[in-house]
Amino acid sequence: GPTRKMPLTASAMDFFQLFVPDNVLKNMVVQTNMYAKKYQERFGSDDAWIDVTLTEMKAFLGYMISTSIHHCESVLSIWSSGFYSNKSIALIMTQSRFEKILKYFHIVAFRSSQTTHSLYKIQPFLDSLQNGFDSAFRPSQAQVLHEPLIDEDPVFIATCTERELRKRKKRKFSLWVRQCSSTGFICQIYVHLKEGSGADGLDALKNKPQLHSMVAKSLCQNASGKNYIIFTGPSITSLNLFEEFEKQGIYCCGLLSTRKSDCTGLPPSMLNNSETPQSRGQYRIRMKGNMSLICWYNKGHFRFLTNAYSPVQQGVIIKRKSGEIPCPLAVEAFAAHLSYICKYDDKYSKYFISHKPNKTWQQVFWFAISIAINNAYILYKMSEAYHVTRYSRAQFGERLVKELLGLEDTSPSH
Repeated sequence: GPTRKMPLTASAMDFFQLFVPDNVLKNMVVQTNMYAKKYQERFGSDDAWIDVTLTEMKAFLGYMISTSIHHCESVLSIWSSGFYSNKSIALIMTQSRFEKILKYFHIVAFRSSQTTHSLYKIQPFLDSLQNGFDSAFRPSQAQVLHEPLIDEDPVFIATCTERELRKRKKRKFSLWVRQCSSTGFICQIYVHLKEGSGADGLDALKNKPQLHSMVAKSLCQNASGKNYIIFTGPSITSLNLFEEFEKQGIYCCGLLSTRKSDCTGLPPSMLNNSETPQSRGQYRIRMKGNMSLICWYNKGHFRFLTNAYSPVQQGVIIKRKSGEIPCPLAVEAFAAHLSYICKYDDKYSKYFISHKPNKTWQQVFWFAISIAINNAYILYKMSEAYHVTRYSRAQFGERLVKELLGLEDTSPSH
């Protein structure tokens, strides 16, 4: 849960600024103004440009965040006369001023000579966000490594013409997270860039378990020695990775696939389906030290690799039509924790910012901001402030937008 107690009067902005404080916003102001100055020195002066202020930067973020609630086709629709227009917030800043800030917006204006990382334009922000996640929240023992749902909003895609869809660039990165399965709080973000079409590109990432293993190690680099139980999907699950994690005091439970997983070191007899017919709930087990390989049958064979649960401990899967199906405890735990993450995705993925820029670093930035807001809402729901105001996720987002735009006083009397 939260590491600090927030007051009863805490606003949506207070929770958001646990992760995106004023010093981060002030740096965006400085870097944006630096980039605008350099851009104009190179390409000619822009008489319409005036240095952006902290108040304007907050309003700029507010306009962008508003697209996560109303899912408008373009953030510029706010100033239009169409269905997505929003006169209540459109008066805070003119459309032309917003477009100017959008044109020059930067987190890191210039590349230093020592920089080799492709995400240099956003890495300082991701590092700051990670520090905020680490200091504000203590996760439960059980956590999940997965890719959150960040695909295009289906309603938005349905309204796009074929020409607009062709113009939109394919996402050039993969976003992975380590997520607390008790609350849904995202503890760590890892971005894997598509560095061209070589062997290390995103296409290879989808096919090669060793690259997924690299992602898992990056996500768990701060988890050593804390006795966490990490649940993984088939692409990450492997004997070598789990044994390496065990040496670091990290325990695992993962679904295994003969097609997607790295099955090196696993007994072939457990990877082949039994020819004799089996009844639901039957399972076989092979052990090596603390590691157990479970083959469980439920209208098909499901394999699990774990060193976090004893294979002799019994559990049960409850199906609406079939009733209770016996299984090892590891299978029950895996199903329970993954179902929570699915519920989280169903509830929160629709609140990702709809703005889709062409630049990869900006796409990553708006996804990271969306995750920060979702995390802020989770902390809000676990605080005493929730029992006073009881905002839904949509209301929390609307409140945050108004506070960023300066339309709402953050004191409790308003």
